[in-house]
Amino acid sequence: MAAKLLASIQRTDTEQLQISVSEYRGKSYFNLRIFYTTDDGATWLPTKKGVTFAPDQLDILADAIEEAKTLFMEEATEE
Repeated sequence: MAAKLLASIQRTDTEQLQISVSEYRGKSYFNLRIFYTTDDGATWLPTKKGVTFAPDQLDILADAIEEAKTLFMEEATEE
């Protein structure tokens, strides 16, 4: 399987967080990695900054994201 880009979040003009699914040595992984560009976004290159999750870890990640969203919503209503 070729890497499939699911989303990207722009951090600066030359840096973005790419969220993708890829395969390595026959196993699939979920990746969050910082990419950079030196040619105004024509080419994005990976950095060493990032984290990779195995499929069996995705429920833990999803639960943590849902909990963070709940906490942020509570904070927003308190302000």
